[in-house]
Amino acid sequence: MRAVFGTPPLDRSTVQAVGYWFSRLCGDNHWVRGSSDPLPPQAARKLAGRRPAPLFILGGDTRSSRTEITGWLAAAIRAAGCEVRSAGVVPTPAVAFLVTELGAAGGIVVSASHNPYTDNGVKLIGADGFKVDPSVERAIEDRVRGQGRPSAGASFEDEPELADRYLDHLGASLPPDRPLAGLRIAVDAANGAGAPYAERLFTGLGADCAVTCDQPDGRNINLDCGSTCTERIAAFTRATGSDLGVALDGDADRALLCDHRGRICDGDILLYVWATHLAARDDLPGRRIVATTMSNMGLEKALEAGNVDVVRCGVGDREVVDVMRREDIRLGGEQSGHLVDLELGTTGDGLLTAAAVAAIVAASGRSLADLTAGFRRFPQTLRNVKVREKRPLESVPGLSEAVASVERELGTSGRVLLRYSGTEALARVMIEGPDQARIEELCSSITSVLEAELGA
Repeated sequence: MRAVFGTPPLDRSTVQAVGYWFSRLCGDNHWVRGSSDPLPPQAARKLAGRRPAPLFILGGDTRSSRTEITGWLAAAIRAAGCEVRSAGVVPTPAVAFLVTELGAAGGIVVSASHNPYTDNGVKLIGADGFKVDPSVERAIEDRVRGQGRPSAGASFEDEPELADRYLDHLGASLPPDRPLAGLRIAVDAANGAGAPYAERLFTGLGADCAVTCDQPDGRNINLDCGSTCTERIAAFTRATGSDLGVALDGDADRALLCDHRGRICDGDILLYVWATHLAARDDLPGRRIVATTMSNMGLEKALEAGNVDVVRCGVGDREVVDVMRREDIRLGGEQSGHLVDLELGTTGDGLLTAAAVAAIVAASGRSLADLTAGFRRFPQTLRNVKVREKRPLESVPGLSEAVASVERELGTSGRVLLRYSGTEALARVMIEGPDQARIEELCSSITSVLEAELGA
């Protein structure tokens, strides 16, 4: 959940209720026999007497509100009879790693990712290092309603050595013996969670590193910098004469890169480079990757040359990971730069993504620009139509016929995606194809039907 700090649902009462029930439900003395309900109090006390208290890991980004929210959560977790350790300012994937590394029952990340500093939020990590299942979230919501447990915040101490364990893990995930030697890497750390660690990681792997936006003050996270402001990393990469640039987001769970010319490489392009590398080494099981419905069709076409298939899924990193786990697929991600390699981690990791791609560049002896030359982005148009109601799209008169006509014209050289916004009264129409002018015309033929039948 995310909100402006201090306003519902990011007020003390709600946050502490979430922390309390998350701890109760995911502690070792709960979630037994496949049930989402806690044991009866007497049974829980007996079991707790035979086992150490379940451990929960906390961490977060550089927002000024992190410390207070962490105190709220620490108090709630202890009230649930559990232990708590705080890793301090760390990327979201650090908490996911530490949960599994330390055998914790779960973890909570205090972050609002790429949002401005006034916002904050909490992300819940299960004992397996993955974001908790929606069923767990629903169980927590059911208990939080009307059962707030406000109390004072608790004191806690951040443990820097936990972050060191995470950095050691990143280094061990890559080829040995300074795999980035010979590269000069520019980094925009977004004044966020990756700021304390980017230079340490890349120089430790052998690179010459230039870093900007690595002086967080609690209020400047994502402020005209990071992965939502790529002009900065493009200019910084050129100015420093770097081989490639890296732009992190606020909690460093994703990254966008650029080549030495400042050309931005989004998640689609990075997936192409990474998948091509793994496939060439016969290290991509099934020769498949996962990408969302929003990934450009150029990704599929580029990977066809290497006989690699793209499995499409719904939008969102949880959707990507769910399909990867279900289909036994190693690599997947989104255009935003949220990439996951299940051989290396359980969630997107901007530092790991950047280091892995940089290691591919270094090992190839080629530039990132050369490695991405086989990717050609298809022209794309996206339009929003304000609607008065979200009627099932298949029931809108004339819409199916309009879409079918466009798909017949595009054939295998394009595609149509039609969906409602999840948060706004909008219908979104996206078309990809070989010619920009023509897909604009085709898009109009669909949006005109929507406007006539559903227009607000």
